[in-house]
Parts: sequence; structure tokens; C-alpha cells
Amino acid sequence: MRTPPPDTADVTPAAPPLVPTVLAEDGVLLREGLSGLLERFGFPVVASVGDADALVPAVAEHTPGLVVTDIRMPPDFTDEGLRAAVRLRREHPGLAVVALSQYVELSYATDLLDSGDGRGVGYLLKQRVGDVREFASVLRRVVDGATFVDPEVVRQLLRRRADPLERLTPREHEVLALMAEGRSNGAIARELLVSDAAVGKHVGNILAKLDLPPEEGVHRRVQAVLAYLRGRPA
Repeated sequence: MRTPPPDTADVTPAAPPLVPTVLAEDGVLLREGLSGLLERFGFPVVASVGDADALVPAVAEHTPGLVVTDIRMPPDFTDEGLRAAVRLRREHPGLAVVALSQYVELSYATDLLDSGDGRGVGYLLKQRVGDVREFASVLRRVVDGATFVDPEVVRQLLRRRADPLERLTPREHEVLALMAEGRSNGAIARELLVSDAAVGKHVGNILAKLDLPPEEGVHRRVQAVLAYLRGRPA
């Protein structure tokens, strides 16, 4: 006698794993709001600090899976958070880091993405936090190893730094912009309403035009995004 298949209607999808998180933000209200948001979406905050000097020892003490940090923090409100993030990526390989900025600051994006192997890192504008589900989705993708650059940063790069990428077609620019947002080939295909094979061909053309031949130990998609952000071929 055959066993009837289980009724899948009552099966609840497994919740994503919790990711211990260290948060660094000097604004008290924003820090409290971010802490609550992170907890809600599966990123329990194991330490919450208000300056970059406290961020590094907090990570050493709690060994989190994710760091979310403002770029400008006390005492000088320049790039303290960025420098701490780059140091942490050097000292803790595999640590996912998402940096938040009030404004588009292109040099900060490239400095952060140059740290480590360029994976598991994100650069977001603070306004992106307003869409809480999208923000949580970006964090989850970065923890899973993706590279994410805020779409507004990408748009400004297109306006300011087209010359080094002039060999790319308009469609290849679109594909590379979506790669910079951490999209997979399948996600890019759905966004552009084309086939996965077409996206794969575009990606191959982009890598070839940016002179990124296959090389062991090098993540070429990340290198392409870095070339895009720097505004010059890799």
C-alpha cells in the first residue's frame, strides 16, 4: 500500500539562521532603531557601540557573523568607521561587513570593496534602511558572500565614470550595474526579462572587455565590480 504524500500546505518554511551582529552607529536614536530592526529579521545584536574605537574590541569579544557600521563616527566624523571596517576584514577573514553612509562617497565604496577578497561586503546609503525588508534581504545576501553596492552609488558612477568602461554596450552596462548590486545571473535575467543564457553571455563579454581572464583564486565578478567602481579597467 502506497503512503500518501504529506500535506505540504501546513509545512512552514524553515527560518533563516540567526546571525550574531555588532552594530556601530553614533546616533543614539538610529542605533536603537537599527538594533530593533536587526533583531526582528534574524540578526541579534550582540554589541552596540557608538564609535569606531569600541567597534574593533567588540568584534574581538563577540566574534559576530556580521558588522553593520556607519562610516563617519566620532571623534572626527570622517572615515573612522570605514578604517575600522577595513581593519576588521583584514583581521577576521570571512567576516561580513555592511557600511552605511549618509551621502554617496565613491572613494569609501572602493576602499571597502578592496578589503579582503571583495566578497561578503556591502555599501549602503542610510536611506535604504527605510525599506526594511529590502535592507534585511541585502544583509542576508552579504552574509552569504555577496557583494552589494547601493543602486544610487551605481547610478552616480554611471554618470561620472563612463569613460573607462566605454567598450561596454548599454546592455552590458546594465548587467554590470546589477552585478554591482550583488545580483546573480538568474536575478539579472529576471530583472531585464532575458534568458539566463543571455545574461551569461553578457557577463562573459564584460569580463573579456575588462581584461579579466580566468585566474585561480580570483573572483572575476568581484574584480569586474571593483573595476566599475574605480572607473578604470582592472
